[in-house]
Amino acid sequence: MINNSIIQVKNLVKKYHKSEKNSVDDISFEVFEGEFFAFLGPNGAGKTTTISILTTTLNKTSGDIKIAGFDIEKQSKFIREKIGIIFQKPSLDLNLTAEENIRLHSSLYGLNTFKPFFSMMDKKYQDKVYQLSEVVGIKDELFKEVKSFSGGMKRKLEIVRSLIHNPKILFLDEPSTGLDPVSRNELWQYLKEVRDNEKTTIFLTTHYLEEAEESDRVCIINNGKIERLGTVNELKNDLISEEIIINSVEKDNLLAEIKSKNYNYRINPNNKDIVLHDNNLSSFKIIKSIETDLNKLEIIKPTLEQAYINLIKLNKN
Repeated sequence: MINNSIIQVKNLVKKYHKSEKNSVDDISFEVFEGEFFAFLGPNGAGKTTTISILTTTLNKTSGDIKIAGFDIEKQSKFIREKIGIIFQKPSLDLNLTAEENIRLHSSLYGLNTFKPFFSMMDKKYQDKVYQLSEVVGIKDELFKEVKSFSGGMKRKLEIVRSLIHNPKILFLDEPSTGLDPVSRNELWQYLKEVRDNEKTTIFLTTHYLEEAEESDRVCIINNGKIERLGTVNELKNDLISEEIIINSVEKDNLLAEIKSKNYNYRINPNNKDIVLHDNNLSSFKIIKSIETDLNKLEIIKPTLEQAYINLIKLNKN
């Protein structure tokens, strides 16, 4: 990751007409060139509003934003040339074929001169369309009208369309909604290749938090304000600890030892295993300190989803 800012957001505010409070309330952050940046939050937190402003489809109330070096207020046309977008809701012409939707999009971005038939387009365009459509699994449907597509197929088409002009920044707003597990995995494999080969910046919002596990940094927004910003590991370490599951034939001795060391623990009500969790010590140090012979030892690594849930619950209390 190169530490050059490609997205700069300073004191962004969005207040909708007649609303009593700001939907986005004075937030600031930056995204680096080539970074995989996850922007997370519960429904109504301000995620979609923020991404709509960054992609020039919604006006801000106040604040300063630069995308790829361009001012969002004065140079939105240049910004749109640098970004690809996959929105939650499809924005396709249902009366055109899948390929016609892609061809029209390609011509609007100035990537290719529009021609009336796919066979008349240059080979580079044709190869790109076939490559992307095969990745997401709609190659056999390329020349069918979109009105016959299922929701999942429309989502796949939007993915192809968003990548056809090799965007510098790819905004993904719930990109895998409607995709089956195999298609979702293939999509993320391809996005990884795009990022590695093209140094594309990925800006993701998602409710599938496992999709954000591989991100460089995570920003969590709640009630219009940024609650946390950091790497996945930083968020996990701040919000949740590893769990060590242990047991012994000498259970009473093991419990006595744990109590004597003042370790935080609980008893699993289902199998009576002892579950240790202590933010102040590493799992290695805790295990090394236990003298009682163990017949069970497991280390459970925390997930981003667990850390996220803990943060949201914390802010409800």
